[in-house]
Amino acid sequence: MKNQRTQKSLLGRWYQLNNLRYLKLIKRIKKNEGFSSIPYKDQLGFLTIGYGHLILLEEKYLIETKPTKTKLEKLFIQDFKNAVKDYRKYLKKNTSNKKEEELLIEMVFQMGIIKVLKFKSLLRNMKKKNKHLVCFEMMKSLWYNQTPKRVKELIKVFLKNE
Repeated sequence: MKNQRTQKSLLGRWYQLNNLRYLKLIKRIKKNEGFSSIPYKDQLGFLTIGYGHLILLEEKYLIETKPTKTKLEKLFIQDFKNAVKDYRKYLKKNTSNKKEEELLIEMVFQMGIIKVLKFKSLLRNMKKKNKHLVCFEMMKSLWYNQTPKRVKELIKVFLKNE
């Protein structure tokens, strides 16, 4: 088993390598999520902190202590890394360009892979290159009802330079 220092080092290297590739996406997610150094309830009532990090039961320390910005930044990096990993494992086959990839990674970051996999029509239309139907599926979703401003912005980015 790797020690904690080795794990931090590997995470740092991963972030440096992928940061250049995903720099715009990382900035957009941070902007869309906003930042809070204190726990708050998201639209669904779940405790969240940092850049949209869902506080898990085993992370009570995030509620009981005031984590540093550095700690919350590390949580964001880990959450982003997990979203990319889930995208590559479950969704990569549906995409053929960077815009599609970034859209799905941001969806996974915000909602989690289980919820994104329920967007069967969206994924099917993405695979068939039906961009407008992908956007239609985004707009008719519960996700749109919960965060309409964010989804509208993602649609603009997705359709830009069409």
